[in-house]
Amino acid sequence: MLNLSFNFLKKITRKLFPFYKNKELQFIFKKLQDGLPADTVAARFVGGCVRKYLSNDEINDIDIATILSTHEIKEKIKNTNFKVVDTGVKHGTVTLVSKKFKLEVTTLRKDIETDGRHAQVEYIDDWHLDSERRDFTINAIYLDINGKIFDPQGGVNDLKNKIVKFIGDPQKRIEEDYLRIIRFIRFKIMYDLKVEKTTSNAIKLNLNGIQKISKERILVELFKILDLNNFVNLNKSNDLKEIFTIIFPEFKNLHRLERLIKIYNYTKIDKSLLLATLLIDDKDTHEYFGHKYNISNNIKDNLSSYARNLKLIGENKDFFNRDLEKNVYFYDKNYLIKLNIINFVINSKLNFKDFSEILKKILKSKIHKFSIDGKYLKENGMKEGLLMGKVLKKIEEEWIKNNFQITKERVKEIIRLQSN
Repeated sequence: MLNLSFNFLKKITRKLFPFYKNKELQFIFKKLQDGLPADTVAARFVGGCVRKYLSNDEINDIDIATILSTHEIKEKIKNTNFKVVDTGVKHGTVTLVSKKFKLEVTTLRKDIETDGRHAQVEYIDDWHLDSERRDFTINAIYLDINGKIFDPQGGVNDLKNKIVKFIGDPQKRIEEDYLRIIRFIRFKIMYDLKVEKTTSNAIKLNLNGIQKISKERILVELFKILDLNNFVNLNKSNDLKEIFTIIFPEFKNLHRLERLIKIYNYTKIDKSLLLATLLIDDKDTHEYFGHKYNISNNIKDNLSSYARNLKLIGENKDFFNRDLEKNVYFYDKNYLIKLNIINFVINSKLNFKDFSEILKKILKSKIHKFSIDGKYLKENGMKEGLLMGKVLKKIEEEWIKNNFQITKERVKEIIRLQSN
């Protein structure tokens, strides 16, 4: 109830105090406008930040389109509190960084030639032409610093009706950049699970083009998809599910989402948890996926850890019972809560009652802290050195084995025996 009230308050705040009224953003737009005629619009917000503003969602990234060149942007922002970073000058983009903001500012452009991965562009000052090169109507809505909308592709109406469609001919737009197939899936899952026949056919005809895209770019888009709350409903659209599994054949276990939905409200689903739920099987699919997409070591380690412990749960009935407090100590409660979720989703023999009872046990379990350290050992007569780590490990092992109890006398005895 508290979270619902907090989220409602945030939505009201965003409505009453729109992001574009921020003083730093007002300052940037004023600097970009300086020296230009009053009837010339130097810059507008575009893309995700406008879409999220109109949907009253939280805004994470801010993109700005401008008629100015990267050189002109740099000159106007020089000697301000904003640092200019050359993130993509050859593509007409610079990033303006302050303590609060990271603003991507890109010169208006039109595509001259594309190969499905890269585009040769021409810089322009025509807002309508710039909108025509964008992917979807809902991403071609512009907003000026006073809150006035410029909507040449009818994106506002599509957003209102939760319609995701390409600007112009879907076939042509996909051939310009094959990554748009995956972006289409993302926005469809986000807003609307229905896929129009012509768009579905255009996507299926161009699926081989995905092979031209780097694995890094694909992974970025995949993670954005997995971050969507609505991802668990993917199975409701046969078209989207079919396209998704063709692009990501490793996700053979999408049927598991049905069981995940049953407990979805119990926790926030993070990427590594979702990946574990969908990838871990007896064929080590998670290892193949990690190698194919060169995922971070952190996610690799998490997947390996979940897979290893799921196997232990299958072999050891004490994992969530007699050994629970030991496992809370070795990992932590949050990890075990996630492990319980994965175990429930993967193991169809478990019912909701099983899941719920284990969850209660985890939440109620005692957290133990090992308080003996090097200082304690020195105070009890041990000399500092390499042996100290070995002695600490020995004491900790015995402390855990004896249900997190060990006497001072026994500690001194271990010090004495190990030191001789």
